[in-house]
Amino acid sequence: MTHPFLDLAPLSAGRFASIEDRVARLLSTEQNVVIMQGEALLPLEGAIRATAGPGTTALNVITGPYGQTFGDWLRDCGATVVDLAVPFHTAVGAEQIRRAFAEHPEIDFVSLVHAEAATGNTNPVAEIGEVVKEHGALFYLDAVASVGAEPVLPDAWGVDLCVIGAQKAMGGPAGVSAVSVSERAWARMAANPRAPRRSYLSLLDWKERWVDGGRKALLHAPAQLEMLALEACVERIEAEGPARVMARHASAAAATRAGAAALGGGLEPYVHEAAHAAPVATTLRSPSGVSAVKLVARALASDPALALAAGGGALAEEMIRVNHYGADATPGAVRGSLTALAGALADEGRDVDLQGALRAADAAWQ
Repeated sequence: MTHPFLDLAPLSAGRFASIEDRVARLLSTEQNVVIMQGEALLPLEGAIRATAGPGTTALNVITGPYGQTFGDWLRDCGATVVDLAVPFHTAVGAEQIRRAFAEHPEIDFVSLVHAEAATGNTNPVAEIGEVVKEHGALFYLDAVASVGAEPVLPDAWGVDLCVIGAQKAMGGPAGVSAVSVSERAWARMAANPRAPRRSYLSLLDWKERWVDGGRKALLHAPAQLEMLALEACVERIEAEGPARVMARHASAAAATRAGAAALGGGLEPYVHEAAHAAPVATTLRSPSGVSAVKLVARALASDPALALAAGGGALAEEMIRVNHYGADATPGAVRGSLTALAGALADEGRDVDLQGALRAADAAWQ
């Protein structure tokens, strides 16, 4: 039996390198971009383990669950970790970063999540990057959720390690991911005796065997279908124009937020200030006494394909996520989510104004 997905010619090193180049252009970066053959947790962990060790003092910013994970990895590497945690309904500010440096001038590594799709907030990376640059620390950024939904500019922001994934706003595959690496970061890895080597986590293996080798021989067989899907999603973004893709996500966020506020029924934005809300996804607080898990399940009963989910872990009972990213950054996806939530709230005996919500969402779409 033949199948077009199973009988493709092998992916060449040249094609692999050309996809890396397109990702680099998307990030407007001159840094090396390495595409790794796994979900974004692979380069996220690999980059920390390559650059952190017993001599590292890391400022780990926690604005959601991924920041907590990064702190765990840093401690496991032997780093001294200074956690800067803010409530998940807000963002961290550059002045908070500045104060942390004043209190701990030994900090030489900063880890930050750009946008937390899990909590719906986004952090001002450009302003934070200025502070980090002033103090000469290595800057590590998780831009997995933000890329495609808002600008991600490693070079302009002074980011040394910028990890992206394609599965959210880019509308692409989850099985491959990428990291842009500055020369400072490569040097930190080379000087770190604990940096993974001969390991699937190893960025140095990619540097020495792929980048320094002129990108002529791959380390191992590439994830062919995922690489082609990544190429296709970047091509689609290029065709539409990155600015238009980001504008769709911003409009989806504004429309969802406005529609939820007008819907009533006790629903309200989880992130208090619109300026702190991520364009990749909007989080809502479930009405008092109403389980978010049950409310979302009731809403999805009408259409399981809707861009709705309950919050994860401890947030499951109180948070609703409208995942208006990628193909769902559309007026139809926003209207469908609001309609389903209105029906679920009505079933709970809550007074809702669906038509008012839809009018507010339409008016907010730019």
